[in-house]
Amino acid sequence: MTIKEQIREMTLEEKAGLCSGADFWHTKAVPRLGVPSMMVSDGPHGLRKQDLQADHLGINESIKAVCFPAGCAAAASFDRSLLRHIGETLGNECQAEGVGVILGPAVNIKRSPLCGRNFEYYSEDPYLASELAANQIAGVQSRHVGTSIKHFFANSQEHRRMSSSSEMDERTAREIYLAAFETAVRQSKPWTVMCSYNRINGVYAAQNRRALTDILRGEWGFDGFVVSDWGAVNDRVPDLQAGLDLEMPTSFGMNDKKIVQAVQDGTLQEEVLDRAVERILTQVQRFEAHRDSTAVFDREKDHQTAREAAGQCMVLLKNEDALLPLNRKAKLAFIGEFAQKPRFQGGGSSHINCSRVDAAWELVQQNPSAYPQTVYAQGYRTQEDCVCAQMQEEAVQAAKAADTAVIFAGLPDAYESEGYDRTHMRLPENQTALIEAVAAVNPNMVVILHNGAPVEMPWLDHVKAVLEAYLAGQAVGGAVLDILFGDVNPSGHLAETFPRKLEDNPSYLYYHGEGDKTEYREGVFVGYRYYDTKKMDVLFPFGHGLSYTTFTCGNVRLSQAHLTDTDTLTVQAEVTNTGTRTGKEVLQLYVAPPKGDVIRPVHELKGFEKVELAPGETKTVTFRLGKRAFSYYDMDLQDWRVEPGVYTLELGESSRNILQTVQVTAAGTPKKPAEITLDTTIGDVLQMPRGREIVRPLIEAYGMMSADSGNADCLGESTAQMMESMLRYMPLRGLVAFGNGKITDADAQKVVEQLQAAGKPPQAVC
Repeated sequence: MTIKEQIREMTLEEKAGLCSGADFWHTKAVPRLGVPSMMVSDGPHGLRKQDLQADHLGINESIKAVCFPAGCAAAASFDRSLLRHIGETLGNECQAEGVGVILGPAVNIKRSPLCGRNFEYYSEDPYLASELAANQIAGVQSRHVGTSIKHFFANSQEHRRMSSSSEMDERTAREIYLAAFETAVRQSKPWTVMCSYNRINGVYAAQNRRALTDILRGEWGFDGFVVSDWGAVNDRVPDLQAGLDLEMPTSFGMNDKKIVQAVQDGTLQEEVLDRAVERILTQVQRFEAHRDSTAVFDREKDHQTAREAAGQCMVLLKNEDALLPLNRKAKLAFIGEFAQKPRFQGGGSSHINCSRVDAAWELVQQNPSAYPQTVYAQGYRTQEDCVCAQMQEEAVQAAKAADTAVIFAGLPDAYESEGYDRTHMRLPENQTALIEAVAAVNPNMVVILHNGAPVEMPWLDHVKAVLEAYLAGQAVGGAVLDILFGDVNPSGHLAETFPRKLEDNPSYLYYHGEGDKTEYREGVFVGYRYYDTKKMDVLFPFGHGLSYTTFTCGNVRLSQAHLTDTDTLTVQAEVTNTGTRTGKEVLQLYVAPPKGDVIRPVHELKGFEKVELAPGETKTVTFRLGKRAFSYYDMDLQDWRVEPGVYTLELGESSRNILQTVQVTAAGTPKKPAEITLDTTIGDVLQMPRGREIVRPLIEAYGMMSADSGNADCLGESTAQMMESMLRYMPLRGLVAFGNGKITDADAQKVVEQLQAAGKPPQAVC
């Protein structure tokens, strides 16, 4: 029996019932028609399958699973293939556990460092976020398991998340917050999309037809089902009409009855309900048709995958005097509770019940002959933020006796979680005090950070090396040791800017908004788009990451020097490892627009490639740029537009470390013809077709031969400049007022009509 046949055989009550969960984690079954139930489980960096007590906040225990690097760390890999491999591994785990859809990846934009859920999200940059999400989705779904990309959309804070309205213009939405989803949806076609809790310009995401139907389905071609975030349904029938197919978790039949009643009283067309049921059953049947009874959840094997992944994600922020890598035989002091009990994941719905956890100090203890002179001091407690004088003194003494002190620091669990935002960017005071105390007695100090978002570093100038481990998953301890001692060459790069202080962030003044309204006043100037355009000093720029080797970039080549907005530009560059170790370089391509009429960021990431090179080896890296790489969203056109002019392509190792530049000329996309009225300025008229010719009689009557001729023989230079500027910025109606009676309203209106006619396309001749 086909899905359409099953739907025809269903009662109205059965169809309505299929649009909500059977319980917390399962869709409903219709046994008499052979419709099975499907299980979904939380993700996105591990399988949080709950067998008994169910919740969506990570409170109750789930099965033993493997925790991979969280989104904050995974994005720092800048590695599409790694994200795909993690996805494949997660997909296999789901098959082994009978899970049809894993909830993730999470791609919401990191608008502020304070967002409590930033550890789960990828980046401040939508291009990077969507490219990585596309690959994780492709990996999971290659195992015939669905994904649920989330949270759609503009979910950038936990504060009042179930009622707050994200207020933004169309350009900001298109270029930043929707763009984080777009490539992933178009390219990898997730089985489901999860709507967010928040409202968007006053309309709840679950009820936002513009987002769920017009854009997601109509423009992007999404053909799966839309599922609510757990508890995000606000008004079931309007939500269904807007494009929200499946409500999770169960409503215990209450909302099912509302759907039935709406069909019976004619306020809901039954075809809308049938369409939602078909979308849901299509994915349920898709999973059932490809159930893999041979799949095995090999937790030890997947743990090793998690360790390898973590090593590719960590970012070496600083390495003065090449302090790293360290010698295992040297006198080393491991300091900090996180060396013994690492923080490696965030709190809330993504919390994994780990099969095992590797701590760096524990691994050292297991192999004392390999680390004969390494000692440990706790230094601080994570459960309280007060300096313990005895602990700190023990750490100082251990550091004094060591060649190098390694401090494991970061944010405790209570600082970052789903459900609330941070209030500051500081480390706990006891950790800051410890770092400063150790730095005073040992200049050779390494700080390893375990955190899900940027932190302030007032001590940065007093330490030689900083390794950003992020929340790197359950194998974090082994991965840290791999990098500390050079078994793995660090290759992570920051997927977000680290500002010097919270107040530097572009959303600082209005991040949480007022009441239930949050205005995104910074517009498209999020993250590096703001910092780089303002030329603001930052702690570490977007894309930054060091290596134990060095690279050069050269021989940049373009497929063409001139573009139309339908062309695809191929950019090639040669990358060479000029150091003594094998390493991976992340070459980033930024596009800098010409100085035009539109306010735009100074540059934007439009390409990146990660390439592994042996010492002395050279490889060619290739980028392909289409129209979108050069476009901004034109709200008048309601489409993407390329401004004509010369674009600079910047190849670099970060948004601030540009190695090579090359230029290309774009013909551009025509603007929407301007609406011409008596309020149109003379300066704007002069830019229009035949504008100078049409307006010339009025300008002459006004007393100047040309608005840009400087023809003012009897005037001083400054007066002439004043007159010219006044004329340029004067509306057409102003010529009547200042025309000394020589220009009438009819004269000005005639010019408007002539300009309108000149802007129209020519009529076809039969």
